[in-house]
Amino acid sequence: MLYQPIIQNYHDFIVERDRDLCINCRVCERQCSYLVHYWDENRQRVMHDSSKCVGCHRCEAMCPTGAIVIKRNPSQFRENSHWKPWFLKNVYKQAEKGGVLLSGMGNPQPYPVYWDHLLLDASQVTNPSIDPLREPMELRTYLGSKPDVLQFEEKEEKVSLKTELSPQIKLNYPIMFSAMSYGSINFNLHIAMAKAATELGIVYNTGEGGLHPDLYKYGPNTIVQIASGRFGVHRDYLNAGCGIEIKIGQGAKPGIGGHLPGEKVDAGVSLTRMIPVGSDALSPAPHHDIYSIEDLRQLIYALKEATEYKLPVSVKIAAVHNAAAIASGIVRAGADIVAVDGFKGGTGAAPTMIRDNVGIPAELALAAIDQRLRDEGIRNRASIVIAGGIRCSADVVKAIALGADAVYIGSAALVAVGCTMCQRCYTGKCPWGIATNVPSLARRQNPEIAKKRLVNLVKGWAHEIEEMLGGMGLNSIESLRGNREKLRAVGLNEVELDIFRVKPAGR
Repeated sequence: MLYQPIIQNYHDFIVERDRDLCINCRVCERQCSYLVHYWDENRQRVMHDSSKCVGCHRCEAMCPTGAIVIKRNPSQFRENSHWKPWFLKNVYKQAEKGGVLLSGMGNPQPYPVYWDHLLLDASQVTNPSIDPLREPMELRTYLGSKPDVLQFEEKEEKVSLKTELSPQIKLNYPIMFSAMSYGSINFNLHIAMAKAATELGIVYNTGEGGLHPDLYKYGPNTIVQIASGRFGVHRDYLNAGCGIEIKIGQGAKPGIGGHLPGEKVDAGVSLTRMIPVGSDALSPAPHHDIYSIEDLRQLIYALKEATEYKLPVSVKIAAVHNAAAIASGIVRAGADIVAVDGFKGGTGAAPTMIRDNVGIPAELALAAIDQRLRDEGIRNRASIVIAGGIRCSADVVKAIALGADAVYIGSAALVAVGCTMCQRCYTGKCPWGIATNVPSLARRQNPEIAKKRLVNLVKGWAHEIEEMLGGMGLNSIESLRGNREKLRAVGLNEVELDIFRVKPAGR
């Protein structure tokens, strides 16, 4: 008797093919990067193997006759409130292969999403709302350290600013494209983000994979990142962007490093990361020159020195229980921006147990950090950028009311260009041409079309942000920052209300 792997019988999705509609055109076979569909010579028709399906819906979307439907496998395990099917299947997989479980994207577990427990207040009569279609609304945001006081001078009846400001990153909208490295996503998407950021007047983040030579011209709209692996880092790279970000941690995998498999390192990635073609790109968990806030301060000022103090320096951390204290140290070390990534943040690859069980929600970390910096009187010395599960314009508005200056969006940007959250980014076989460097798959992303979709997404969110601001009686995003009076909570306990410093709805 042949051995049959247990897990093969408990796959998550099934493919249903309507034989009356299927014309055996083999489009599904060509579109599926996981080899679910295949041509059966004996039967002279297209067949499928549901055990290989990851639920990306590419075949369903591309079928010219609508013959294919992807569904959840209706087969059920015996009910057990402790041993849910998720854990059973994980045990089967590890018993079969004996390795670490990997996943892509963000934490999918049913932890509370605090954005959904926060509501925006609105103006009515005594403090009337503002019509954003007929009155000016200001969404422009500046990221960087602000002085304690401003001094002005008057000459010939003209008033000018006397105080010299620290370098700032100007954003037309309080939204940026998050760090997604070249290699984890392909060059077409990096072009799209660079072009979209330039058109919108915002910025995108290179991630830890360096900056491709063809993208240096988009430097004024680029934040260059430095991670523990130091991939692609050199003097020209540091001076290529409008800001520098030191990546200490990532929301999807706090406390561990990164790994780009060698099969994703093609000639372009090799050139940009300065590593051999086909070699694994391993980022260690710690920066081996940062073991204290004093070490971090030394790196911050080394970067400022290398860029002649012309660029703001950001430090990115994962949202963890002591994030507020860490952020305080980061600001005192000289950082101009603190970026905080919550555990709903996406990733190309992370150990599943780390992704789903380590870190805390971005909302809680943001509220704690903003309050800590205010209590210590240093909130003006650094901007706060929040990331990790921003899904819509309402999340952006709530984040700013909790204290953020701006937000990073990563998963939302990928969804905008076709991602269906199948969470198999680490395979390098993304059927939508996003998290893959396979040429036949990568060309499914047209940079111009992707750019247009990203531009449309941000502009659509911006219109909604203006509407929400107007409804609150505000005409400037600056007036909302840290204004927790504009928030009310539903379904939160006293501890959560205290952390957020938000009143319950109805009070």
